[in-house]
Amino acid sequence: MGLFSPFCVGAEAQTAGPEIRLAQASPDAPPPRKRPPARLRVTPYYSPDGVYPRYNPGPDAVRVCNATYVQEFRPSGTVIVPRVSCYWRRG
Repeated sequence: MGLFSPFCVGAEAQTAGPEIRLAQASPDAPPPRKRPPARLRVTPYYSPDGVYPRYNPGPDAVRVCNATYVQEFRPSGTVIVPRVSCYWRRG
């Protein structure tokens, strides 16, 4: 019992009376300013357009694409899916 007695006395000393609460609220203080939330601009590292390699081929370049069907072996069975490969050619 002697171990907890200092904590009980400290708890009684920490309670604030109504006169302290009235002294803290002063009518002369300006209202607190609200700061707008911070805005972060998120930009991707690359533009996901499916074009490789990523460089400027020039003003007269032409994009050539070859589309084929390939087999994919999946756990549910073999399926045929389209595949497209593209490259830049000088126009």
